[in-house]
Amino acid sequence: MAEPDKINPNRLGDYLEIMTKAVFQSGISWKVVSSKWPGIVEAFQGFDAETVAGFGEKELDDLTGDTRVIRNRRKLEAIIGNARRMIELDEEFGGFQKYLRSQPDFDATVKDLRKQFKFLGLTGIYFFLHVVGEKVPPHEEIFPDRG
Repeated sequence: MAEPDKINPNRLGDYLEIMTKAVFQSGISWKVVSSKWPGIVEAFQGFDAETVAGFGEKELDDLTGDTRVIRNRRKLEAIIGNARRMIELDEEFGGFQKYLRSQPDFDATVKDLRKQFKFLGLTGIYFFLHVVGEKVPPHEEIFPDRG
């Protein structure tokens, strides 16, 4: 897989979009996620964090039946919950980037992200942090068997 492009997040929804991609890529081919991504962006209304955080049971049921998305209900629920938690942390720290930088090192950041958000493992967190432009150790240091 080619190294993902980094972005400069300008809004909370940018963080949510990259985190959602990491959630969907957990256990699913990145090619499948990439091919469905335009429809996922539409279904999640451009990843406006407040909008996604406001999704209720009706919207969740609609997403579960929407062929544009990967219809894993647990992941869809996690994405909505992740949006809500992201907003809380953004408010608590005065910005989501400040939250990400509140930990002393990469390992502590990984541990806290796993605690705060659903469906994020080490690979997803590494991807997320790398793409949003946060400092991460060299790939081969974290994943020595994946050369």
